[in-house]
Amino acid sequence: MQCGPREIVTPFRPIPLEVPEGMKPNEFFNSTENLNDLVHNNGLLLNPEHLLLYRKALGHSNEFDTSIIYNTSQCILNPLGRPVRRTQVPDNVKHVWNRMNQIIIGYMLEQYPDPQRHLVLAGEASLDATWPLTSPGVPSIRMLHNHFIVFPMDELRNAKLADPKNPNLTDGGQHSLFEQYMHHVYREFFDKALDLEILKPASDADARFDLTGYPQGLPSWEIQGGAAALQDIRFWKEYDDVLKGFIDFYRTFFSQVSTRNAAMLPDVYFPQQVESVLRFNNDFLATAKKVRDRCITDAKYANAIRWQPAFKQLIYRNDAGKLIVTISQNSIGNAITELLGVVVSRVPDAAAYEQREPKLIERLLEVRRRLVEADLGTGIATEYWPAA
Repeated sequence: MQCGPREIVTPFRPIPLEVPEGMKPNEFFNSTENLNDLVHNNGLLLNPEHLLLYRKALGHSNEFDTSIIYNTSQCILNPLGRPVRRTQVPDNVKHVWNRMNQIIIGYMLEQYPDPQRHLVLAGEASLDATWPLTSPGVPSIRMLHNHFIVFPMDELRNAKLADPKNPNLTDGGQHSLFEQYMHHVYREFFDKALDLEILKPASDADARFDLTGYPQGLPSWEIQGGAAALQDIRFWKEYDDVLKGFIDFYRTFFSQVSTRNAAMLPDVYFPQQVESVLRFNNDFLATAKKVRDRCITDAKYANAIRWQPAFKQLIYRNDAGKLIVTISQNSIGNAITELLGVVVSRVPDAAAYEQREPKLIERLLEVRRRLVEADLGTGIATEYWPAA
């Protein structure tokens, strides 16, 4: 079978939401009004920490697909002031969120034990305020949320090959700025900055999803101990440390792009490694110069720069059944699945969706039951399911 990214077709039920006259859709989707609709029509569970589990109305997969959003829409009305990555979340919220992640991922691995039959993944993409609200590709909900997705492998194998030049697939390998020009310093910084016990560096071969050939050349780590390690709080600390290392690298790089020979930022997580590995590396600084010089002469290129950290971080099961963590800089408008070479083409088709809906909801309600049992929230009633 030919290796390459796949484009899978996922039907959905059209959403009866009217965008107020004079508003762009992505402006409306950031509103409290839209988030209220999300709760009442698709909400599954809510807890006092404002973590909302919900059904994805515009989903990636109709096999299993749900998200948790840190719903700050009513307590932080400024969309640009809402937390958009785990490092901005209060510790008590993150503690609950990690437990929810552990239970949902554990459920997926229990229900879908064979990596040859199902692709299992969970993770999040940065929703940072890196563009104006009206720019193309800005995420529709500027609040931290993550994804839990299962794809049947037969559907992926039978899907058509995606265009490898699709801009949403240009996160790794030869396409990535970090990988193309700074591969060695990028890896060296992670190796020296991170003190890891549960995560161990994975080879490109171990990280790669054979059907698609993705991810391409990204730093990846194997979760030693597999699913059981997700119950160890040390794992979640290390998962956060991977993100902190990425943020230090990203912010330090673009500070040098912005201002030649910029001083070290005052609030980096790993100052010693930033100073010794990044700020004294010729490849790192030469690449910053390339980008800075182009920004000065190319207005379109400069406008597309994401000056704040933009990332996707993922836990997924590889072909051998190992759990892998990877992280990537984010490209414009792409989905979490495209990090693994899976492009989702959503099509409005209520009849096709409704054929899959009963089993999908059955699985989501079982996940909710386990979360309620673990004191992680209370159920929400909607038109499609009761509160308990």
